[in-house]
Amino acid sequence: MPETPPILLLCRDLMFVSKVTASARAQSLPLRVIRESSKLPAEGAKLLVDLNLEGAIEAASTWKASTGGRAIGFVSHVDTVTIENARTAGLDEVLPRGRFSATLDQILAG
Repeated sequence: MPETPPILLLCRDLMFVSKVTASARAQSLPLRVIRESSKLPAEGAKLLVDLNLEGAIEAASTWKASTGGRAIGFVSHVDTVTIENARTAGLDEVLPRGRFSATLDQILAG
């Protein structure tokens, strides 16, 4: 049986990384944390990305195009420019950070 590819999390916020890691662990889902946009591997079926990181939108868009994976971005609900830029770049979903947090278990499992 092939190994499940890890969910990738591109994020530097240690508190947020801890929250996502704990949720993934509780669901026995593999998770790999990436702290630099330029370090995204060419693997994984799903990318969760903090859109406040420099270069995150471009990195997520490139990763999605090269892997065929699903890219889900999260950002402050008031950062409408970043939200629009991420949608234009082709991310699958762009969610306000609060909604992302509230639905994290479903996002990881889905």
